[in-house]
Amino acid sequence: MNRHLRVFVPSWLLVFVTAVTLVADRYPAEGGDIIITPLIHSSVQLEYRGQVIQVDPWRAGPLQPAKAPDLILITDDVLHHLDVKAIVQLRKPAAPVVVAGNGLKAVPDGVVMANGETRTVAGVRIEAIAAYDIKPGAPAHPKGEANGYVVTLGGRRLLFAGVTECVAEVRALKNIDVAFMPMNIPLERMTPAAAAECTRALKPRVVYPYHYDQDYASRVANPRAAQPGLPGGMTIAQSLDAFRRELASSGIEVRGGNWYPPQ
Repeated sequence: MNRHLRVFVPSWLLVFVTAVTLVADRYPAEGGDIIITPLIHSSVQLEYRGQVIQVDPWRAGPLQPAKAPDLILITDDVLHHLDVKAIVQLRKPAAPVVVAGNGLKAVPDGVVMANGETRTVAGVRIEAIAAYDIKPGAPAHPKGEANGYVVTLGGRRLLFAGVTECVAEVRALKNIDVAFMPMNIPLERMTPAAAAECTRALKPRVVYPYHYDQDYASRVANPRAAQPGLPGGMTIAQSLDAFRRELASSGIEVRGGNWYPPQ
């Protein structure tokens, strides 16, 4: 399977993108709130004390109202994570782009972080967390190729897990305040129950399920792509409800986001 697909953005989506109004959440931190804006699929905008961070910017999402970042984080090399044209469109001059090793070819001036590495980039402490499959099979996400990230802002730790199962490196994380947790990865990886169990192990104060509609991402890249759906005929809405039910008594706040435009 070719994981590097050329994007096709239909005209109806371009209309949506230009008309969209971004909806932001806030999370308290030292020195002021962190403003969290879900954009699309795994794309997130963070703002803290005048600094802007973009995670996995993608042209299928609302780039026009998004803010120019002081720092960009890229988790993987697939188009809906690493969209070079989106990076070029948003990036401030000399703003660093942090990539996993598999992103350096597409972003030659990228700051490469290996799994397990910690750096301060643009004044922000970043930890690169391993993101990979436990269950074998295609589409494959091998160990060492991609990153999740823990970003520290105002004394708060935000996890962007990327495309991963609940691997040991994720389970070992401590003191996570806000977690972005992938769900519904193909081959029944990170089912709602598995994503919720991983969230309980991390014990964040807030969790956002994200990267959960793989069929949508496939359709944007290729309108004729097969749409396998979720196991047992579950809908996306039902999977989100199942995730929330699993965490109902955990004390963890589950937040949603406008991750996908209406269809």
